[in-house]
Amino acid sequence: MLILTLPDGSKKEYHEDSRTTGYMVAEEISPRLAKAAIAIKLDDQYMDLNRPLPHSGSFEVITLKSEAALEIVRHSASHIMAQAVKRLFPSAKFAIGPATKDGFYYDIDLDEKLSEDDLEKIETEMKKIVSEDVPFARRVLSRNEALAYFAAKGDQYKVEIIEELEGDVSLYAQGEFEDLCRGPHLPSTGKLKAFKLLSLAGAYWRGDSKRPMLQRIYGTAFTDKDSLKKYLTLLEEAAKRDHRKLGKELDLFSVRDEGPGFPFFHPKGMVLRNNLEDFWRKIHRKAGYEEIKTPIILNEQLWRNSGHWDKYKENMYFTTIDDTNYAIKPMNCPGGMLLYDRQLVSYRDLPMRYGELGLVHRHELSGTLHGLMRVRCFTQDDAHIFMRPDQIEDEIIAVIDLIDYVYSDVFGFEYHVELSTRPENSFGSVEIWDLATNALKKALVRKNLEFTINEGDGAFYGPKIDFHLTDCLGRTWQCGTIQLDYLMPERFKLSYIGEDGQKHQPIIVHRVVFGSIERFIAILTEHFAGAFPTWLAPVQVQIIPVSDAHREAALRFKTELDDLDVRAHVDDRDEKLGYKIRAAQLEKIPYMIILGDKEIENETISLRSRILGDLGSMDKAEFVKGILEEITSLSVDSSFKKV
Repeated sequence: MLILTLPDGSKKEYHEDSRTTGYMVAEEISPRLAKAAIAIKLDDQYMDLNRPLPHSGSFEVITLKSEAALEIVRHSASHIMAQAVKRLFPSAKFAIGPATKDGFYYDIDLDEKLSEDDLEKIETEMKKIVSEDVPFARRVLSRNEALAYFAAKGDQYKVEIIEELEGDVSLYAQGEFEDLCRGPHLPSTGKLKAFKLLSLAGAYWRGDSKRPMLQRIYGTAFTDKDSLKKYLTLLEEAAKRDHRKLGKELDLFSVRDEGPGFPFFHPKGMVLRNNLEDFWRKIHRKAGYEEIKTPIILNEQLWRNSGHWDKYKENMYFTTIDDTNYAIKPMNCPGGMLLYDRQLVSYRDLPMRYGELGLVHRHELSGTLHGLMRVRCFTQDDAHIFMRPDQIEDEIIAVIDLIDYVYSDVFGFEYHVELSTRPENSFGSVEIWDLATNALKKALVRKNLEFTINEGDGAFYGPKIDFHLTDCLGRTWQCGTIQLDYLMPERFKLSYIGEDGQKHQPIIVHRVVFGSIERFIAILTEHFAGAFPTWLAPVQVQIIPVSDAHREAALRFKTELDDLDVRAHVDDRDEKLGYKIRAAQLEKIPYMIILGDKEIENETISLRSRILGDLGSMDKAEFVKGILEEITSLSVDSSFKKV
C-alpha cells in the first residue's frame, strides 16, 4: 500500500502497483491545484509531476508560488537555453548548466566565439521552444548504457561526469534535445514564463586552467514577469553603481593589463583608502590592539609549519633566495605567531591583541578576477588575539561589538551571521573542533545574535563566525570573520607561563572587520554609488570662484580649511559657473561653495549640498563648525538642513 501524508496531516492510500504519479494525486486533491502544479516533494526529494511515486511518505505539491519553484524554473531554463544553442550551433557540446542563486548558466564548448548579438538570437530561439510547449521527458539508463550513449555522441564532458557517478543515471529530453540531469523539471517548456539572457564569460572546465576554456552563458528566470522586471531594474541600478565604472569616473583606482589582479590606487583613491585605514587604527587603539607589520616573503619551512603548504600551496606564489625556497604570504597568521614567540609571556600579559594591515598575495584564476572584489593582492585588516581559555568568550564578544560598531553605527549596514563548521581534510581532533565550535556558539548566544550553521565551511585550523552585510540594493557580502584556533599555537609550540608557574598553550582568535581594504572600498563605492560620506570623500569641499577676481579669496578660504584638515579644492578653470557646479556634482563632492562679490563683502559663502541642493547664504564660521562636526562624527548624513 502506498500511503501519502499531506501537509494538513490527512492521508491518501493507493495500491503500490497503480503507477500513481504526483499529478494524479494533485488532481484528486483539486483540479485547480493540478493545473498549477509544476512538481512534487516526496519526503525530502523533489520529483517530476508525472513520475510514478516510488514509496510512501510526506507529500507536497509544488506550484510556482512555492519556495522551491524558483530552482526548478531556473534549472529548466538552462536546458531550454542549451536546446536553443544546439539548434543555432549544432557543433556545440555541453558541460554543466546549474541553477544558481540569481539565475542559471551553461558552460559550452564551441569553436565559434559567441557575442552579445548571439545572446539575442539564442533568447529568440528559447521563446520559440517555450511556445512549442513540449514536455520534459525523463528516462533512466544504467551507468554503462549512459556512458555508451554519450560516448557515441562524442560528448566527452558528460562521459567524464558519468564516470564519477554510481548506479543508474537519468536523462531529460524536450523535443529533439536530451541532456544528462537528475531533475526535476517543469512539466513542459511552456511553463517557463519569465527569463532573460544576461552575459557571456569564459570558464575553465572544472575550474582547472589546464583544462579547456569553455564559453559560459549567464541568464536568469523567475516564476512571473513582474519579478523578472524588478530584478532587471536592480541589475540596471547595480550597473550604474559598478565600482569598476565609478573607480574610473572618479579617478580612484585602476587595474591594468600590465598587472591583472594587482590594482593601482590613484591619488584620490589613496585619500579614501588612508581615511579607512586611519579609522581602523583609531578604533583598534581604543580597543586595546597593538599594530604590527610582518614581512611579505617568508621561507618554505614556516609555511609547512603553519599548514598552508599542504592546504593552500596551489594559491601561493613562490621565489628562491640564496638557494632556499620562499613564499609570498597568502595570509598574515604565521608572521603573527613568530612575533608572539619572540618573548616570554606571562598569563598576566594576556590577552595580547596584535593588529596588522598586511598585504597578502593569492593566485586567482584570470577568469575570476573582478575589479577590487577579486584580486591577486590585497590588504587584510587582520588581527590575532592570544588569550587564556577563560578569556575566550569575552574576547569574541568584544570583536562582535567592534564589528557591529563599524557595520551598523558607522556605515549603516544590516548584516546576518553564519557559524561555519569543520571542513573536510582539516587539522585536529573532533574533540578540539567541538570545543572551539561550542565556544563560538556560546558567545553568539550570550550576545543574543541569531545565526545559521554553514556546514563544512570553516578554516582548515578552526571554526569561524562570518558576517554578511547587506548593501542598499539588498545584495549580501561576506566581510568580517572571527576564527577560533586551538591548532596553530600547537603547531608553532606557543606558550605562556600560567599562574601555576607551568607552561600553557594560548588560544588564538584570527579576525578581520573589513575583510580586505580593497574589497571593502568596492562595496562602499557601490553602496554609496560613489557619493561617499563627507569624512571619507577624497574632496570634501569644492570652492568655486564666480570669476577670476574672486580667485584669491577662494584660495585663502581653501588654506583655512586645509589647516583644519578639511580637504578642499578650488575650481578656478575658465568655465561658466553652471558648468563648474555640474562638474562638482558629477565628481560627487559633498559640498560646493560659491564665492562672488556679495559673499566676499559679507564674509559669507553660498553653499550647495550634494544631498540637499542649494542651501543659500551662510556664515563661514557656521559652515566650518557644521562640516567639522559631520567629519568627526563619521556621519553618513549632512549636518546642514534645508531651509
